Amino acid sequence: MGSRPFNRRSMLGGLLAGGVASGLSRAASAQRLVAAEANAPAAGTATAGTTGRNPPQQGAPSGDPRMAERALGRPDAPVVVQEWFSLTCTHCAHFALTAFPEVKRTLIDTGRVRYVFRDFPLDRLALAAAMVARTLPPDRYAPFVDTLFATQDRWAFVRDADPIDRLRHEAALAGMDDASFRRALDDQALQDAILREQTEGDGRFKIEGTPTFVFNDAKRGPIITAADFLKAVDDSVHDGPPAGKG
Repeated sequence: MGSRPFNRRSMLGGLLAGGVASGLSRAASAQRLVAAEANAPAAGTATAGTTGRNPPQQGAPSGDPRMAERALGRPDAPVVVQEWFSLTCTHCAHFALTAFPEVKRTLIDTGRVRYVFRDFPLDRLALAAAMVARTLPPDRYAPFVDTLFATQDRWAFVRDADPIDRLRHEAALAGMDDASFRRALDDQALQDAILREQTEGDGRFKIEGTPTFVFNDAKRGPIITAADFLKAVDDSVHDGPPAGKG
C-alpha cells in the first residue's frame, strides 16, 4: 500500500480540506516524511524543559515553547527513555493502553525513569495531531496524547466523518477552541520544526518503525510489554549512565 509523496508547503491546506492519506506502511511513510524534509526548500507533570542529556531540538523556532521537551519523571532519573511515536500508529496505541500505565506506575513515578516524548509522524494526520498536541499547555500534553491513543479508532480511522473534524472535537475536549485549532494546523514553523526533529531522530537512531524506544541514547527493542520495557531499563542501568552524565 502507498500514497503520493506530499509537499510540506501544501500539506496543511490538504489537512484542513480533509485530504488525509492513511494505510501507509510505517517505514515507507517515515521515509517519505524524511525525504520531504530533506528536499523541500527551507521555510521563511508533562513538563516543558530540557534534561541536558538528550539531542537538542534544533528544529524548533528560536524560543518557541511548543517545541520544548515534553517529558514525565524526574530530570535526574538514572535512565532517560525517548519514545519516538506516531499518533496514528496502532502499535503505539497498543503500548500506550496496555503497557504504559504499568511503566508509569512502577518506573516513572518511582523516579527510575524519565520518559521523553518524541514526535515521529507517519502520515499527514499524525503530523496534524502532533501539532495540536504541542500547541496545548505543557500540562495537558501527556493526557491529550493518552486520549488520542485511547480514541484512535474514533478520529484516526473513522469512516463516516472527516478525521480532522474528529481531531478538532478531541482538541475541544482538551480545552482548545476552534480558532486555536486552525492556527495550530496553519503554523508552518511548527510543522517544519516537528519534521526537522523527526529527520534528526531518524538520522541519529535509524528509526525503522514506531514506536521506537531509546534508553540512555541506545535503541533497544522490540518493546511490546511492560516486562520488555523493564528489562531494557535494567540493561541500561547495567550499561551505565546516559551520555553527558556521570
